[in-house]
Amino acid sequence: MEAKIILNYKTYEQATGAKALSLAETCEQVASETGAEIIVCPQHADIHRITSSVDIPVYAQHIDNVGYGSNTGAVLPESIKDAGASGCLINHSEKRIKLADMEASIRKLRELNMTSIVCTNNIMVSKAAAALNPDYVAVEPPELIGSGISVSQSQPEIITGSVAAVKEVNPKVKVLTGAGISTGEDVSKAIELGTVGVLLASGVTKAENPTAVLKDLVSLI
Repeated sequence: MEAKIILNYKTYEQATGAKALSLAETCEQVASETGAEIIVCPQHADIHRITSSVDIPVYAQHIDNVGYGSNTGAVLPESIKDAGASGCLINHSEKRIKLADMEASIRKLRELNMTSIVCTNNIMVSKAAAALNPDYVAVEPPELIGSGISVSQSQPEIITGSVAAVKEVNPKVKVLTGAGISTGEDVSKAIELGTVGVLLASGVTKAENPTAVLKDLVSLI
């Protein structure tokens, strides 16, 4: 079985600046050794630093619905593309956006030939997101994010329900899952339930030995 491992750096100290690059290099090494597909999502300021040094895919954590012009402080989609990113998270539970902005972000990423991952928190939102035609929907119950309690083990019905709902609306959209994913068993269970990969963060970024954790995550896929 093949699966995507998508690592969200958030704004953790262990994944900022020089440490962000070091973690990306670790991910690339594990990907090279195991054949696994590992994607990193660093802070915007670290995208170019990372894409200039590693070959694994790099996604942004967020973009804004703006174009070139007077938009101080906004994240211009074209800027992350130019920095080397090849995809982006949309509507993460820590960065919710309006439906119109979600749709515009998906459309803009498609225009830029970049991958879109829309984050959702339940089956109904997953279904609604699928109608916007992103590349992926990533369902993450917010109460389990960073909890160490895996959604694939504790709430499998959210995953199977989202997979079914997304397939009903748009069979082209693939489903990812996240929240509490931290072991190879968690990943294997998520794949068994119908997803094509996982989105995770603290389980790797805060680990004393990220290499060992990453190797365990991909050990059963």
